[in-house]
Amino acid sequence: MERDIDTGTAHAARIYDYILGGKDHYPADREAGDAMCREWPALPVHMRANRDWMNRAVHWLAREAGVRQFLDIGSGIPTSPNIHEIAQSAAPASRVVYVDNDPLVLALSEELLSSTPEGRTAYVEADMRDPAAILDAPAFRETLDLSEPVALTVIAIVHFLLDEHDAVGIVRRLMEPLPAGSHLAMSIGTADFAPQEVGRVAREYAARDMPMRLRTLAEAGEFFTGLDLVEPGIVQVHKWHPDGTAADAVRDEDIAMYGAVGRKL
Repeated sequence: MERDIDTGTAHAARIYDYILGGKDHYPADREAGDAMCREWPALPVHMRANRDWMNRAVHWLAREAGVRQFLDIGSGIPTSPNIHEIAQSAAPASRVVYVDNDPLVLALSEELLSSTPEGRTAYVEADMRDPAAILDAPAFRETLDLSEPVALTVIAIVHFLLDEHDAVGIVRRLMEPLPAGSHLAMSIGTADFAPQEVGRVAREYAARDMPMRLRTLAEAGEFFTGLDLVEPGIVQVHKWHPDGTAADAVRDEDIAMYGAVGRKL
């Protein structure tokens, strides 16, 4: 079911899919991805490290923190393992609500709804810039029990929210109805470690009408104000709970993403 999909214009989620070796992209996305990789050859390493961090963070939330409910904002094109697959591998009864406003993601959403019999998944078509549309959606209310902790996952998306969008305010609004014991897991784009290279990639995105707002460590910390940061705090994604894989050998200058998990008190 493809509706209102502009295949002639590059799209961030499809560029990400292309660079990670996926199948759901078009010539414009491949052209953009190739141009960006020419500007920063480490871009695929960076994107894979972000994906690996998501896997580790969700696994930690399900296994170590005991979270059984997840609200994933900006879910993007399905790429296995998806959040429900990771969470349900640790706890089969886990429930996940995916949120995105991309028609292609909606068209592919069946891959996000293949839950275990014990668990449940749902999809909400909404823009994260409108938190009320997410929190008031029937699928959100019917799937998640707000008397129990929820993990809000915001993975590699806030760098597409500019200052006028108030990204920190949006995340706080989404956390507001979640009970104590809930968690916020975020990866946040930064140019702190390779400013020239990442700056060139950002210009490639902006030239395709996808401007970015990259954040410093201090600015990333604003999202976690009032939360209890899980060790080791806000670090580059490859340094958050490394698991002994090849990611441990990644160079700092090849990663342009901070990652962190915080617990609501």
